[in-house]
Amino acid sequence: MELYQILNELDQAEDVHLGRILILLNEFSQGKREKKIEGLTKLAKLDFLLRYPLYLERALIARRKSTKNVQILPHEKDSVESKMVRYKYGPWDFRYRKFINILIGLGLAYYEQEGKRINIGITPKGKEYAEKLLQTHSFDDVRRRAKLVKTNFDLSATSLMKFIYQTFPEIGSLDLGKEIQHEN
Repeated sequence: MELYQILNELDQAEDVHLGRILILLNEFSQGKREKKIEGLTKLAKLDFLLRYPLYLERALIARRKSTKNVQILPHEKDSVESKMVRYKYGPWDFRYRKFINILIGLGLAYYEQEGKRINIGITPKGKEYAEKLLQTHSFDDVRRRAKLVKTNFDLSATSLMKFIYQTFPEIGSLDLGKEIQHEN
């Protein structure tokens, strides 16, 4: 199998993306009142931080927060999954709508229309599935980092977007589809 085929198959592993997004939605639903993520753009920016721990670490440093719970593993520094690709709107995977629609279709998430914005939440069935995923320990890093993302980056969508582009100016300066180089 050629390298491009291997890379393509890794990126097509939608179950991993769905699981990560479900855990993110679950983490944001924790607390005294159920909380939804306000808009696909905010979801994409939060998931960017969750999906790419090297960027999460840089974001925490920019906010003068502790990075000890990021716990970047050696294989995450140079793996295919650690490489961020610039999509149309920066760290926005064009498949987010598809992922959310799959989660909604499976009864694991829901959305509410609020003007032009779509708020995304997790259903009781989704919470149950997220907890099952978390019991496997395969998602321990995702859980720990999702907590960091919620604790430190639960900002308004506009504030989060501005923070991301100020902290990572390289995101907006590359051609579409190009890998964004990160600092190790």
